[in-house]
Formats: sequence, structure tokens, C-alpha cells
Amino acid sequence: MTLADGPIPLSDGRFTVPGNRWDLLARHTETDATVGVVIPFYNQQRELDRVLAALERQTYPAHLVQVIVADDGSARAPSLPRSPLDIRMVRQDDLGFRAAAARNLGAAATDAAVLCFLDADTVPEPGYVRAITRLPARLPDALVVGRRRYAHLDALPGDVAPQPLPEPRWLSDAYAATGNLLHLDHRSYRYVISSVMCCTADLFTDIAGFDESFVGYGGEDWEFAHRALAGGAVLHHAPDAVAWHHGPDWAGRDVPHRAAVKNAEALALSRSITDPDARRTGLRYALPDVAVEIDSTGHTASSLVKTISGFLGEDVGIWVRGESAERLLETVGAPDERLHAGPVPPDVLRRCRFVVTTDGRVDLPRAGVTSLLSSCSGESVGTVEASAPGVAVTCRATWARNRALRWTTGAVRFADSADAGRFSRTVTVDPESIGLRCGAQEPDLSW
Repeated sequence: MTLADGPIPLSDGRFTVPGNRWDLLARHTETDATVGVVIPFYNQQRELDRVLAALERQTYPAHLVQVIVADDGSARAPSLPRSPLDIRMVRQDDLGFRAAAARNLGAAATDAAVLCFLDADTVPEPGYVRAITRLPARLPDALVVGRRRYAHLDALPGDVAPQPLPEPRWLSDAYAATGNLLHLDHRSYRYVISSVMCCTADLFTDIAGFDESFVGYGGEDWEFAHRALAGGAVLHHAPDAVAWHHGPDWAGRDVPHRAAVKNAEALALSRSITDPDARRTGLRYALPDVAVEIDSTGHTASSLVKTISGFLGEDVGIWVRGESAERLLETVGAPDERLHAGPVPPDVLRRCRFVVTTDGRVDLPRAGVTSLLSSCSGESVGTVEASAPGVAVTCRATWARNRALRWTTGAVRFADSADAGRFSRTVTVDPESIGLRCGAQEPDLSW
């Protein structure tokens, strides 16, 4: 099928888009959805007062906004003002810095269609809610990040413009270089920060929210965004959704043991994010970047080893399926933790970036595997396939696989079932260009 040249209708009147083409909805009529503003809180009453006052000044219809203050175990529960807004509070025990769990708790307490995550020390401008929810109200796959600016806010009355502090240059440069996240690569998840983040409840539920194993400052937003991308999210930076953080960016703060804090974050992320840049040490983790599912039909133990070996130059997990899978792996006898019998587990399919399937006794050199994955990393590419007599190999980007599942198996589906393959491109590769051939039943493994 050819790639769609416009928004793709869903059965409830909303849309998805081909690839990451959020710009195709830029001129569509705005829709006001119900919005749940989730604010994680810990002993920040003065800052929270500013944020709640700013939410009362929003240009968005107040009757569509519900505010959930999620207290992360403060010594004293936050005080909530009388307000024209619907403001509620939920609390969890103080078991360390658990912003991820607090955000999940807050999200579970609202039935709003769109979730707007805002930190208790980050004050939105009057047009913030409208600007950051504009896209998710029409595009349920959207994951939007606003613009977080920095200033000292303590001495300012509400009608005085703050004097800006420096913004992180690496972040503003990334937004400029990518066209506000229109053009993505494997590092794009790094440009989503949860203090000014918005998505639909549909997407949040589908990817199972934040990972509550994160305890301590930082990391949970990158893990969430990486998993959202694998889940088929459409990333967008809304530069007109501006909120002001009280105080400087993290790089400008006096943080004790700065290197140790960042290293702890990096180690935690490496276990759950398969970005090759996060795994430059060469360590192997239980969660692979590439899940390979090999059909054992027609294989001997020797030919299976030959097929497997072509993939081992990558960050992979290998799953062998079929009636003879366990017997063949037992005969191979390698206690390699990358080898498994059975289908690829659902949790891996939600987090890895690629899924490769093989049919027949695939003989594919490691350079060919690298080329296959590189082709599948192209913009809007969802599938790369190659076949030769007796064998076939298919690489699927998980963003395409998981987005297709979301809109073909749930209550809301593609308005036209024929659109299920039109939001991503399929590339057919010449088998000779990657060295693909049908291997022998008993290849020579001697040395």
C-alpha cells in the first residue's frame, strides 16, 4: 500500500497520521477536549499556589479542566484554594522521590480525554493549556512537549513578566534542527520533558503510563518517551505552550554529587532504554534493541546456529518458535541468555525498536543485518522485507507495529480498515544487496 498523503480518519472522528506527520493536522479545526492537569507535589505550597492561580487564568474553558494534585508523601498535605476549577488531591506514602508513581496516581484519578503533566514549580502562561492540548485533542497518538522557560519567580506579582534565565541550548537547538520534532531519529525521546508534557489518556493507558521503578530525580520522562515512541506515538514540540520554571535549569543549580546523580540515572536508563547511545559500554541487558523471532521449521541445530550468528553483532534477543524450538536449542547447548524458546514476550515488543522475523534457513551476514536495520530506521519506514528462494526476512519498526495494533484491536479503529497499512512505508530490499540466501541444512561449522 502507498503512504497516506493526509490525516487518516479513526472511527470516533479523530485522526492518526502517516509516520510522524503531525503537521498534516496543523490547519484542521480545533477541538476542545476534557483536560486533566496532573501536578506532582512535594512540600512546595508556595510554588503550587502560583501554578494553581495561573491555571485559573487559562484561556481554555474552565469547565473542561480538572486539576489533580498528586502528593508524593509531603509531611503536610497541600492546601487547595477555593477555585472555579475542579481541583482534587491524591496522596501516596513518602518512599523516596517517586514522581513517576505520583503522575500515574494523578492520571488514574481523572477521566479526562487529554492528560497535561505540569510540575508544581512550573507556572503556565495563559495560553498554555490550549496550545499544548491542541494536537492531542485531534490526534490521540500525539505526545507533545511544551517550552519550559526559567526565571526567579518569588518576588514577582502575577502581572509582571519574569526576567528569563538561560534555557538549555542543547534542547532549543534540537527543536530547531528537527522542525519542532517533525523529523525524528533514535535520540528524539530525549527532547521530551515531563514537566511540560501532554498526551491523550488513550496513549497513556496503551503504553502503561510511567515506569514506577524509577525512584530519585530524573530519567522517568526519557524512559516514558522512549517507550511511547516504540508504542507508535507522534512527537511534537509546541513552542507556544510556555511555562516558567522557578529557578534555573538543572545545569545551573548547585547540585551535590552531580556526576554521581547523572551516572545513577544513566545506569537506570540503560536497563530500560535500548537507544544504542545509552549502551555504548557494550554491556548486554535483558531488554534488547532488536527482537528476532526465528521459525524453527526445516532447521537442524547447525543451520539454526548459522541463522542466529548473523544477528549476534547487534543488541538482540533471539526467540525460536515452532514445535522443535526447545529441542534444537537444547542440542545447540549454548547457555547464552540471548536465546529463548517461544514467541517474543509482549513487554519486549512494547520497548524494543525493531522486530525481525525469519522464514526458512536464513543465511544473512552481519553486515546484511546492519543494512536491514538501517533501512528500517528511515523516515516513515515501518517494514523492510527481503526474500530469496526458500527464505524470507522481515524487519518491522515497533512504532508501526504497535500503532497498527492500537487502531485495529481496540474500541476505536481505523474508519477504513484499508488504512491499517497506509501510515508507514514498506521497503523491499534486493536479497543480493544484503547477502541473503537459503542456507544448507547442515552447514560446515568446523574450524
